[in-house]
Amino acid sequence: MRDKIKISVVNFRVKWGNTDDNLARILQITETMGQAGTDMIVFPETALTGYDDDREADRQRKMHVRAAQTVPSPASDAVAKLCRKYGMYAAFGLSEKCKDALYNSAAVCGPEGVIGAARKIHLPFMEGNWADQGDRPFLFDTPWGPVGAAICYDVYAFPEVTRYCRAMGARLMLNLSAIGTLESGGAGAFAGNLPLAYHAQNNSMFIAAANLTGRDITTCFMGGASIIGPSDKPPEVRYYAGDSFSEQSVPKESVETATLDLSIADLSFLADVFTKKGWRTANYRQWMESVEKKEADANMGKEEEK
Repeated sequence: MRDKIKISVVNFRVKWGNTDDNLARILQITETMGQAGTDMIVFPETALTGYDDDREADRQRKMHVRAAQTVPSPASDAVAKLCRKYGMYAAFGLSEKCKDALYNSAAVCGPEGVIGAARKIHLPFMEGNWADQGDRPFLFDTPWGPVGAAICYDVYAFPEVTRYCRAMGARLMLNLSAIGTLESGGAGAFAGNLPLAYHAQNNSMFIAAANLTGRDITTCFMGGASIIGPSDKPPEVRYYAGDSFSEQSVPKESVETATLDLSIADLSFLADVFTKKGWRTANYRQWMESVEKKEADANMGKEEEK
């Protein structure tokens, strides 16, 4: 298994609803970074379509529904062609149609072609107006071992997703993000910065986060694409590329790149939590069953009141 990886994350200025233009720039950036020797490139959530919901349209007329593609699709096939050419991996956000469902997804491609789609599990804000919930974390095999891919809210608000991927052997997590300023209705810088540092430190894991930048319809995205992870002096964490999110910063479209030594993830004592008896899955299962029972009892009580 390899340890050294060159990875790039993109501050991407999306054109809302213009999938042709967005795909053209995704391909251009991927080609450029492939020529520069990048092993893996990450674009933000909904990079192919834009993020904001057209609230006045009914569901079937919404942009995300009309612009949805399957995975594989013409877009993912085009990205996969470059991945085969340069022996690299790439992930980009899109609205994905699958049978009767529609997902806020990340298409993941590699040298062997289209690998699959990571489907967002938790849907904040207006996303539920057009997207259905995914149901499990996504991992894919690489020469560097398994790599996790998750989308924004799944990383920032639900530590279970990142912890699961780390427990399954991933030393690297891809975070496809669309986090905007508080003033424009986004989650804000604090909600993004704190979880990334926590996950990197607590899981002894690298996180490569790509973010949208600029204004969509109403949301002003703050860029802040970064690569964060454990240092060779645990339990410290450091930014290997990019910087933390800032409410005042809306950078131009750019690419942040770092060469990582993933073996550093195994240096911290926290890396042993999954192989020794620190992580008590049987106990956690019992706790979650208690939570589910409490919820079921509460719902039953509401039904009886009716």
